[in-house]
Amino acid sequence: MEDGQQTAGGVLSEPAPSRRPAEPLRRGEPRPAPPEPAPQFNALASAGLFIAALLAFISIGASLPVLPAFVRGPLHSSDLAVGIVIGAFAATSVFCRPIAGRQADRRGRRVVLVAGSLAMAAGGALYLLSDSVPTLVLARLVVGAGEGSVYTAGATWTVDLAPPHRRGLALGLFGLAVWGGLSLGPVAGELLRSGAGYSAVWVLTAVLPLIGALIAMRLPEPRPATVERAKAGPWLPRAARRPGAALALANVGYAALAGFVVLHLHARGIGGGASVFTAFAVAVFASRLVLSHVPDRMGARRTATFASLTETVGLVVIASATSLPEALAGAVIVGLGFAMLFPSLALMVVGNVSDEHRGSAMGAFTAFFDVGVGLGAPLAGLTASIAGYPPVFYLSAGAALLAAALSSMPLAARER
Repeated sequence: MEDGQQTAGGVLSEPAPSRRPAEPLRRGEPRPAPPEPAPQFNALASAGLFIAALLAFISIGASLPVLPAFVRGPLHSSDLAVGIVIGAFAATSVFCRPIAGRQADRRGRRVVLVAGSLAMAAGGALYLLSDSVPTLVLARLVVGAGEGSVYTAGATWTVDLAPPHRRGLALGLFGLAVWGGLSLGPVAGELLRSGAGYSAVWVLTAVLPLIGALIAMRLPEPRPATVERAKAGPWLPRAARRPGAALALANVGYAALAGFVVLHLHARGIGGGASVFTAFAVAVFASRLVLSHVPDRMGARRTATFASLTETVGLVVIASATSLPEALAGAVIVGLGFAMLFPSLALMVVGNVSDEHRGSAMGAFTAFFDVGVGLGAPLAGLTASIAGYPPVFYLSAGAALLAAALSSMPLAARER
């Protein structure tokens, strides 16, 4: 059938493609480069990225139960020093996340994640050399800078690797590396400390991120070619502002739970307060494992609103609990909401920025996590000192309710 010929059904056929052979190259003319294949989902790369992040967060978790004993024991320092050492981590983490995001856009996800992992390894080595509180604080500052880079580049890289309709699932599974590491790390750290001493723990915190860096160096990075020439985006992209504010408000509940649930239950004559936080952590991990597909299917905004409301209910249950089973139920409800909140809010962010500025947006967004904890903990402490422990959880429930209100609002055109 010739070009433009009408078929029996009366519909014109498509013009036949030209079958002329390619013209031979002239002498000295460069051969054209073959077109680059479109990036495809790589399950092996995603698994390698998960392992690299898991190792980094096991390293972080391993130091958590050991540092207070080290400060009070071998360093013979005070409870105030313990707080300074623990809190120093967030000081650099919150500032390095936006920087890491911008560098991930300009230089690539891999180089930022590897640099962050190497910084964490250097921090672990500084633990090993620390013989005073100032040197220990320096080590924590280095580790915090590395964690901010690993988390931001890892979350952004995860989105790059995932097809658009499964980005919420990918972010939820990446969160499993974080919570899995923070759950396994303390157990490993305490076992090493009791069996082999502090030095063994510090060696572990240095070696694990180093292994993660070696893994990340071999992973493919499916970034668009235009990203290499992209200019740096704004420090606080519009698409990250409202989801970030919602994340910070929701994290007030996390700070209250971590800092005051044991004291709250003890004041009411209820034992087992530590098991309540464990129930929360297990609920977060299990929910991420089972419900990671929900933001993709239900929609990011709807999921974030539902998650914030769920957290609100759980915090009210904890505030009014008069028995351990009630407190455990509240912790599980909070964990269920908390698990779905981050991936759904992050999906709102990445869905409203261009590929070349995705790292900047994720860096700014994840910084709100530290802002929520950093401001929420002292606010909860002030509330407890003035009004007692139950108002701490009612206040946190109010913050989560505000997060639900922010999450439910559609993004304006200027935020897209």
